[in-house]
Amino acid sequence: MLREHGHAQRKYELVLIEDLVPQDHLLRKIQAILDTDFIRERTARFYSDRGRPAIDPVVLVKMELIAYLFGIRSDRRLVEEIRVNVAYRWFLGLGLTDPVPHFTTPGKNYSRRWKDSGLFEELFDHVVKQAIDAGYIDGRMIFTDSSHLKANANKRRIAKEGTKGVTLEDIARARERHLAARRAEREECAANDDTEDGLLAAVNADREAHGLKPLPERKEDPQPDLSVDEMTVSLTDPEAAMLRREGKPDGFHYLQHRTVDGRHGFILDVLVTSAAMTDAQVYPTCLSRVDRHGLKVEKVGVDAGYNTLEVLHLLSKRGIQAAVAHRRHPSPKELMGKWRFKYDASRDAYRCPAKQWLTYVTTNRDGYRVYRSDASVCASCPLLGQCTRSTTKQKVIHRHLYEHLREEAREFVKTDEGQRLAQRRRETVERSFADAKELHGLRYARYRGRKRVQHQCLVSALAQNLKKLALLESRRSSYALSA
Repeated sequence: MLREHGHAQRKYELVLIEDLVPQDHLLRKIQAILDTDFIRERTARFYSDRGRPAIDPVVLVKMELIAYLFGIRSDRRLVEEIRVNVAYRWFLGLGLTDPVPHFTTPGKNYSRRWKDSGLFEELFDHVVKQAIDAGYIDGRMIFTDSSHLKANANKRRIAKEGTKGVTLEDIARARERHLAARRAEREECAANDDTEDGLLAAVNADREAHGLKPLPERKEDPQPDLSVDEMTVSLTDPEAAMLRREGKPDGFHYLQHRTVDGRHGFILDVLVTSAAMTDAQVYPTCLSRVDRHGLKVEKVGVDAGYNTLEVLHLLSKRGIQAAVAHRRHPSPKELMGKWRFKYDASRDAYRCPAKQWLTYVTTNRDGYRVYRSDASVCASCPLLGQCTRSTTKQKVIHRHLYEHLREEAREFVKTDEGQRLAQRRRETVERSFADAKELHGLRYARYRGRKRVQHQCLVSALAQNLKKLALLESRRSSYALSA
């Protein structure tokens, strides 16, 4: 029978907020594993025993977590959602009629108290430790990748003369800040990369083995100083950089580098750099940052962006097996590729398709052995036009001292174990990025400046780890009760 539904909005009811939140709600599971005592202990130094009572720091941290857990991308919207969502109120410890903190409170609290304090970094590491202690992370197999993050900057607001409404002082200030940020991230990555020192020792040992004089240490900086004349600098966010990668969107971007454990996909580390840094430049830093968790890494999986001899040498020194995607190096049109020339280790020489030898000449500072053919033989070779365009009619091939590492990595990735690692990389780190962008507010940067973007990426990763840990612990408890 059809009847009109009565309106009960103005009726009084005696209810408990505890009864209004479903027992299987995600926030209940997170509440069960979130260490609030750890948060209070780490934030106690920011508050005085005197004065007006402050908002509980646990409430402010939980507000941040709610925003990233449910993809709420502004503080205004966050406060509006907390006002009407009973589960959010329950998680924060607020009653149905308790006032919600003003939307400016989390931001002001961060900038005045928690900025540069390392609070969220410590909380992130604490959650990772919880997962390690629970047996969800073993660190034997890890995967690293990067993903571009659109900066909060207009790509048309560029620091150059003639830009409407921009003074020369504004341009100089933006360029100075951009250069300072680029130098800082380059120095940070260089501090964890000792391949340059080790390479010179290997070069001199190889030269001495071939009867050549050792090379002196390089006096000048091997990396040329940065110049703003070759850069496109944003006036809105000078610390971001223009993304220049094939198949990627143009505009100012940051790169988020993530390292993920291979067992359950927990995020072990997050590092943000400008889009000007390459994956291979940042990888030594990413690997060294994982060491703080005390894990014994045995295998890694990375994509072709990390397939450099410096990265492979670093992994070899640490005794880590690497599954590295193959990087193609196309040859000039109408010329034979390097793969057509076979290396003979017993003779330390290359053999060309015409069955002639390219012999050793020298080892240069960059770690490359130089092999050269006999010009008198090549001059009458019918394959000369397909081999080289050199006016001296000589074919020159360079082989790095660590070239055997690339060959070993190429063979390993063809094995069943190598294929499993490559597949697992796609299932872990790439899915982690996809979830962050779709569900946890990382489609674009909310803030400006590398430190603030680092905070955004870190809290998003923290939310993902908390969610994963809560669900795994809930499942474990369910199995224990049913057993």
